[in-house]
Amino acid sequence: ERIRDFVRHINRERGTTVLLTTHDLSDVERLCERVMIIDHGRLLFDGRLAALRERFGGRRTLVVDLEDDADGPDDGLRVDGAELVGRQGPRLTYKFRREEISASALIGRLSQRLRIRDLEVREPDIEATVRRIYEERLLEAAGGTSGALDEA
Repeated sequence: ERIRDFVRHINRERGTTVLLTTHDLSDVERLCERVMIIDHGRLLFDGRLAALRERFGGRRTLVVDLEDDADGPDDGLRVDGAELVGRQGPRLTYKFRREEISASALIGRLSQRLRIRDLEVREPDIEATVRRIYEERLLEAAGGTSGALDEA
């Protein structure tokens, strides 16, 4: 953690660019705004971490805690643009894609019909996103964002 703090300090306080080469994606999440994905010498992605998540992150999760248990069938809990994937007492869990519906719109639709006590929007973690990129070859199919790197 002290090394992360030092890297963060040198980058923000002194304006020093730090090139971090790692497979530890928790470091990427904590320290990086810009990421590059390289596979076998080919630059597949070069851009902001937020853009990577938005483009390839998959489904987001909305966890809703209701004032009371949700009685009755799941039909009354369904909402356009999201899938109800879990129901346990007063807690409902939905999955949704940001390109189909915003978190705000989804929450608005739910709050019109349900008495919400609390909620949480969860983004897919970066490990799941990068794993999905490699397993589904998403950047190769899209042609990446750049050509091959010069090999040293």
